Amino acid sequence: MAGAVQELTAATFDEVVAGAEVPLVVDLWAEWCPPCHALAPVLDQIAAERAGELRVAKVDVDAHPEIARRFDVMSFPTLLVFDGGRVVQRLVGARGKGHLLAELADVL
Repeated sequence: MAGAVQELTAATFDEVVAGAEVPLVVDLWAEWCPPCHALAPVLDQIAAERAGELRVAKVDVDAHPEIARRFDVMSFPTLLVFDGGRVVQRLVGARGKGHLLAELADVL
């Protein structure tokens, strides 16, 4: 599982967030969202390259809308960055790898 993007559900979300030993980036995405599809390979690369210092997970908001509601997510993709079980950063919209890594520098 190291370096892989983990799919979260309403049943697994809280346990994974609470148990994350490194910062966790959660991508809230939707199948119908073109920017979400553009961001997915960037997150796959970061998950593989930064395994051990950062985890990446994703939530399909159509399948698990309660998670999007819980965090007041209205635009997709939205990245929630958790550290110590709490949201420390929120990033909305697709971006390139370099830009995303620069924005995540505080948690890396």
